[in-house]
Order: sequence, then structure tokens, then C-alpha cells
Amino acid sequence: MRGEASPLEASWRHNLAALWFAQLTAIFGFSFAYPFLPLYLQELGIRQQSQLAFWTGLAGGASGLALAIMSPIWGVVADRFGRKSMLMRAMLGAAITVGLMGFARGPIDLVVLRMLQGASSGTVAAATALVASGTPRSRVGWALGVLTSAIAVGSALGPVVGGLAAAAVGVRAVFWAGGGLLLLAALPVLLVVREAPRPPAGAASGSAIELLRAAAPGALAAVVALIICQALLQAAYVGFQPLVVLRLLQRLRTGTAAVTGLAFGAAGLASALAAVLYATPARRFGYRPVAIAAALAMGGAMLFSDVGPGVTAIIAGATLSGAFYGALGPAISTMIGLESPGAIQARVFGFSSSATALGFAIGPFGGGLLAAQAGLSVATAACAAVAFILAGVLILRVREPRR
Repeated sequence: MRGEASPLEASWRHNLAALWFAQLTAIFGFSFAYPFLPLYLQELGIRQQSQLAFWTGLAGGASGLALAIMSPIWGVVADRFGRKSMLMRAMLGAAITVGLMGFARGPIDLVVLRMLQGASSGTVAAATALVASGTPRSRVGWALGVLTSAIAVGSALGPVVGGLAAAAVGVRAVFWAGGGLLLLAALPVLLVVREAPRPPAGAASGSAIELLRAAAPGALAAVVALIICQALLQAAYVGFQPLVVLRLLQRLRTGTAAVTGLAFGAAGLASALAAVLYATPARRFGYRPVAIAAALAMGGAMLFSDVGPGVTAIIAGATLSGAFYGALGPAISTMIGLESPGAIQARVFGFSSSATALGFAIGPFGGGLLAAQAGLSVATAACAAVAFILAGVLILRVREPRR
């Protein structure tokens, strides 16, 4: 019979449970609205296919660009003043900006609000830093997988419910509801989460680069390569997502919102399962081999969505891509956490979030621009190519971290 958990073990487990629920609700709020940007832009007067692809890419990338600029700044603030407060700031900022998107008068309003959302939010990086810094080292991989599963479940449920809501009450109401859900997500963080004591100020003196160099031989190069991998992963997957919607708009004359919700819901569910299940093969074979296999498979799934037969292939490609994305995200985050000293983990995850956000900006904008100029097949092939480049970086520049 197992004894009672120690106070430290109970604390990180309670934190993980609260953060899981908070992230589930927050990502549910984001994905309740985000997949429907092309439909909302149509409602705002953008009808021509090439213009719709351009504005979809611009609106999708605006948030990522602002987040890329602000994430390192928020990471430094978190290391100095606390990670819980940064997560609260991110959730409240996201709640306000997503809710205001429901009042947009045109595409420019939407793009500006997406930029403000990116500058003020960043819930994933803040929650990741909280989990990585407060979890025993031997359990970091599993804990980050569990946290990622919340993101994936929210991504699965949000589009399905959002699609039904958009069909019933309109797309504007979906943004208002998304803002309310993000406000709700802040409650478990405020009431339950307890932040682990931060290292003494002297432990984090010096730049992140200096501290990484001093941590272990090769740690700096490993973290830099992994941060590049984060950018490539986000560029490939988030660039691919709007293309799924645009392709469905080509193939379907009615029921696009519901089918879009189904496709994104299936992808999110597959991602959630992979985020938890990946830990078993990662412990056996290593995080790096699992990440390499997932990157190659994700690129192949993207290509299948383009060349496969009809709407079924689009949904299947999106679902498989989501599954492999779900394994890649926590694998890369775990390797970053294992390579980084605790005193600067929020800072390192801030840079990681910046790279992720840069990919979030480049992916949709580049994919939308390619789709507008060269067609959806070329844009999809480009996203797959980025996934293959990601696999190449993992093979050539990333090492298996010490457990």
C-alpha cells in the first residue's frame, strides 16, 4: 500500500491539475473562435478567394508576430517577479482582446485586435514554465505531456462546439463566448496554483546565454536548436490549418462551419491522445527519435490531405497531422526543460514561446500568401516541406538530453 504523498508531490500534482483545467478552458476559448477567421472575414466583406486567403494569413499571423516580440520580455519579468502572475496577465489579456474581436467592423479591426491579443497573451509559455519549474525532474516529460493534452483537448472541443454555435448564432457571438471562456480559465490559476519558490536572485545573475553555457557542455547549442525546432513546428502546423478551411470552402457549398469544426475537433482529439501516449515510447526509445519520426509523419499527412480523395482525405490529413503535432510539441518542450537550469527556465521558455509565435506568424501569412499566388496545393506542399526540414534539424543538430 502506497503511503501518502509528500507536501511537495501533492503541490506539483495539484498545480498540474489546476493548470490542466485552466489550459483546457483557455485553449477551448481560443479554438472556439480561431478556426473561423476565414468565415468571419467573409462576413466582414472579403469575398474573393485570393483576398480571403491573404487576409486570413494576415489575421492569423498578426497575433504570432506580436507574441514573438513580447514573449522574451514576459519571460524575463516572470523569472524576476513570478510565473503565476504572468499566466494571469496572459489569460486576462486574451479574454479582453478575443471578446473585442466580436465587435470588429472590418478586416483591419480584426488584424489590429489579433496583434493586441498576441502582445498581451501567451498562456502556453507561462503555464509551461510553471509546470517545468515546479515538477520533479523525473516527471517533467510526463507532466508536460499532460499539459499539452489539455491544449489538444481544448483544440478538439472548441472547433466542434464553435462550429455548431457559429451555425446557430453567428460567428460574432463565437468571439464573445471565447472571451468569456478565457476569463473563466483564470479562476483555477488564481485560486489553486501555488508557485514553487524561485531560486535566489544570484542564481539567475547573468544572461541566459552565459548560464546555459555554464550549465553543461553543449547545453546552449542544444537549446538553440530546439528553439528553432519550435518555430518550424508551429510554422508548419499553424500554416497548414487555415489551408484545411480554405480547401473545405472549395469542396463544400453548405455546412462548411460544421465540417470545419469536425476536422479541427478530430485533429485536436488525436493531438490530445498523442500528447499523453508519446511519453511511453519516448522513455523507451528517447525523446529525439520519437520527435524525428513524428515530424516526418506529420509532413506526409499534410501531403495526403492534398492528394487524397475528397473531403474525407482533408479530414484524415488534418487528424493525422494533429496526432503527430501532439507528440512533437511536448517532446521538444521536455528536451528544452531538461537542458535548461531551473533559475532561467521561464526566460528560456519565453524565447521558446517567441520562436513558436514567430512560426505562428510566418506559417499562416506565408501559407495564405502562397495560396493566394500559387494555389492551395503549393501552399500545402510548403508546409509539409517545413515539417521535413524540422526532422532534418532534429537529426543533425539536436541531442538526446540527460534524463
